[in-house]
Amino acid sequence: MATKQNRSAAAATTAAGEGRRTRRVNKKDQIIALYLSGMNEVEDLAIITGSRPSYVGSVLQESGLITSYFDLYTSSAHPMNVYSKFFAGKLGFKNEETAGTSVELINHLYEQFELAEDRAGQHHALVMALTMFDRARWTGKGKEADIFRQWLLARLNEARLEDEESIETEAEPEPAHG
Repeated sequence: MATKQNRSAAAATTAAGEGRRTRRVNKKDQIIALYLSGMNEVEDLAIITGSRPSYVGSVLQESGLITSYFDLYTSSAHPMNVYSKFFAGKLGFKNEETAGTSVELINHLYEQFELAEDRAGQHHALVMALTMFDRARWTGKGKEADIFRQWLLARLNEARLEDEESIETEAEPEPAHG
């Protein structure tokens, strides 16, 4: 019987030793290893690792392996275009006051881009407002999200009015020459 106990103890010791030697590979390490092995498509990496594409993109960007991935959760520390620098580190939604200050900045820049007839700049301001709206609402900050939503609705209503005016102008019959 002593021999049976010794074998069991030896097996347990060996198993414990192997457990200490082998480290479980986490998703982040798996994503990086697969990327370095030549699998470079974010969508494929997400499927294989059971992750969301946004997580894969952020892991690869934080590791310095890619620089061109952008989605809702991409940090503003990674510039998307020339307009990103105007918003980087300046927007938030931790409370209603912060959300309001953020909307003021977005609106100020939107209006500056409008004066310069810079439609790409205006578009980026709209994207930033929509991003902040989504981030706030999906983290349970309804009041903060609504501040961004109200600003976006106002801009969308302005655009709709301009479209209706141009349709009415096109629909008016031309004066008869006579």
